[in-house]
Amino acid sequence: MEMNWIAVGWIIDMILNGFIWLIIAVLSLLLIDATDKWTRKAIKLMDKADKWIRKLTEYSFDWVEKKNLQIPASIILLIIFGILSQLGIIPKLIT
Repeated sequence: MEMNWIAVGWIIDMILNGFIWLIIAVLSLLLIDATDKWTRKAIKLMDKADKWIRKLTEYSFDWVEKKNLQIPASIILLIIFGILSQLGIIPKLIT
């Protein structure tokens, strides 16, 4: 009985490809798990930064009202809000 070497090679190739894809899947799952933890940490950090920026703007508005510094404060706040909108932290109000 003669061996069909093409069929044997095809079977070996399928087994090796399956093994390689199994290794790739395991490594991908490990990488996804690690990046998921990083994403959660980044979202928590963004939440803290968002709350801090909101407090800062609220206190700055209150301070301007108490001190009655409308013109200098408006220029400073315009600069601050321009920087924050350029960074994408707050949405652009004027499109």
